[in-house]
Amino acid sequence: MNETRLNPLNDFLFMRYMGQEGDEEQLLAFLNVVLHDTDNNELASVKILETKLSTDIPDSKITGMMGIRAKRNDGSKVYIEVQLCTTGNMDKRSLYYWCLAYEKSMQYDNNRINPSCVITININDEEELSTKKVHTCFHFREDNNTNFILTDIMEMHFIDMVKFRSLKEKDIEHNRLHRWLTFFDKNADCETIQKVIEMDASIGKANKKFMSIVQDSET
Repeated sequence: MNETRLNPLNDFLFMRYMGQEGDEEQLLAFLNVVLHDTDNNELASVKILETKLSTDIPDSKITGMMGIRAKRNDGSKVYIEVQLCTTGNMDKRSLYYWCLAYEKSMQYDNNRINPSCVITININDEEELSTKKVHTCFHFREDNNTNFILTDIMEMHFIDMVKFRSLKEKDIEHNRLHRWLTFFDKNADCETIQKVIEMDASIGKANKKFMSIVQDSET
């Protein structure tokens, strides 16, 4: 490990070790951990469509974004967008990008619209939401009957790294999401990072790619 570890959630670096051709294994593992944390159906495969540093919103800072087409175990198709942002207004920004991703997912068959489920996963390095949970997930729900979801094609996840760092006890032994967030944590100590690498082969693969990138002077 480098004595001073570069931030794994730097958008440029993240796209290089999680969003390039050949990175599907660690990306699929991470996505399934996020979906499993909210009792969601796991993905069988992923295809990385694009990775980009975006400034789609006027006067905004650069935001790292990754577009992914995935297939669930039941055969259904999913469009997933992973976003990294520290610029504030993450709720509104995520809804805006969800709308763009939803439009991309549209398929037309005999003049009928067949949209895919669109999931956005936001990894935020600044505290945004007032909830106490590290990982929150939102749908369109009826106000007086929260068990009723208007549609299953919309899903928005928020992962708050500030709340994760503030946890007094992180359960890397049993919580797979905690392992990934420990790896992503720029403040994690080398000994703990080494533990999660040894516990999870997909994190080990991500770390191997990450280390090769940060040791490249041109990169």
